Amino acid sequence: RKEYVDLYVNYVFNKSVQKPFEDFMQGFLRGCPARNWKMFFPEELQVLLQGYTTFDWHLLEKNVIYRQYKKLDQTIRNFWNVFHKLPEEKKKMFLAFLSGSDRITGYGLECFRFQIADPQVENPDESSPFASTCYLILFLPR
Repeated sequence: RKEYVDLYVNYVFNKSVQKPFEDFMQGFLRGCPARNWKMFFPEELQVLLQGYTTFDWHLLEKNVIYRQYKKLDQTIRNFWNVFHKLPEEKKKMFLAFLSGSDRITGYGLECFRFQIADPQVENPDESSPFASTCYLILFLPR
């Protein structure tokens, strides 16, 4: 019985996917030669490919650029007050709403800058916040 299980597991996890994996690996190495990846430690390569997953949210706040707003405007103070009270998962959801990803590239938050702008709509109470993910702009109605 043990031999059968061992053979089955080997087939499912190795033999059955061997050809597709070899094809994938050949294509991947054509675009990303392995010799270029050897300079990285595994942790560095993971950050490079996947981005950072833990953040200093106060650094995010510090790096914001305000358009049509000042840092001490009530809308901005309210925004950050609510933001910092959110659970970690909701903060990552905000990051995905803003940038299209819940991760930050390998450069880290020190280089991540986004803008908060007033969309200058006629009736701000009837408008919801929206984002321009390409330009990293959060349009936050007053």
